[in-house]
Amino acid sequence: MNSENGHKVKVRIEGLSLSFGGVDALSDVSIDIKDNEILAIIGPNGAGKTCLLNCINGFYKPQKGEVYYDGRKITSIRPDRAARLGLARTFQNIELFAGLSTLDNIMAARHMLMKQNPLTGAIYFGPAHAEEIEHRRTVEDIIDFLEIEPIRKKVVGTLPYGMRKRVELGRALAMEPKVLLLDEPMAGMNLEEKEDIARFIIDIFEGQGDTYPGTPVLRDGVNSIVLIEHDMGVVMDLADRIVVLDFGRKIAEGTPEEIRTNPQVISAYLGKEE
Repeated sequence: MNSENGHKVKVRIEGLSLSFGGVDALSDVSIDIKDNEILAIIGPNGAGKTCLLNCINGFYKPQKGEVYYDGRKITSIRPDRAARLGLARTFQNIELFAGLSTLDNIMAARHMLMKQNPLTGAIYFGPAHAEEIEHRRTVEDIIDFLEIEPIRKKVVGTLPYGMRKRVELGRALAMEPKVLLLDEPMAGMNLEEKEDIARFIIDIFEGQGDTYPGTPVLRDGVNSIVLIEHDMGVVMDLADRIVVLDFGRKIAEGTPEEIRTNPQVISAYLGKEE
């Protein structure tokens, strides 16, 4: 799929509608997520932002509309299959294994990429052993990249909130996504923590050159990032393009400057500057 400006469309959302018990969460929403861009989705609480991500990666099944990934219809795909295709996400409410360590949480995300069957894995020699070593090397690269080495063996449930959000980002990266869906990755963080996450997002998007030669997700970067975030300063700094939702409908789409000066967006969400 190609867009009008020549950027390939990674994910196409066409006429998506989703309702719960008669309440419309999404109403006829159409969005293109393009290759090589950071797309921000903003709007008031209850606007349908998280519901949209849940439809993209298969957590919700919309009543109407379609979702395409690289031209392939994935509207009813299971979340695990979406992850295998290259769609990974973080959650507004942290979804980690609280009783496991940082290392084990990130390593768990690598299991879907493992090629050995249960028998060779149980015997644990030869190819199975080599594969395990390679996956652990990738996990250690991600831990280094996110600067969480001091907490690599600590139980996630004992970590501060900001660190748990960082671990969740690491787990999403471990899936080697092409499209990374970030649902409020900076919620509840102080200014310094937000700056760290913003730096990681930029580095993920731009790739890490030869710093991590054995880790595709860090070497090559991620094709597209979708960011749900309430901090407008962060959104305006990071996003190439912004989509605005209000009561489940798309009310605006454009560059940060276009969104900043859009009267409908100002009225619905941003408010007037003093």
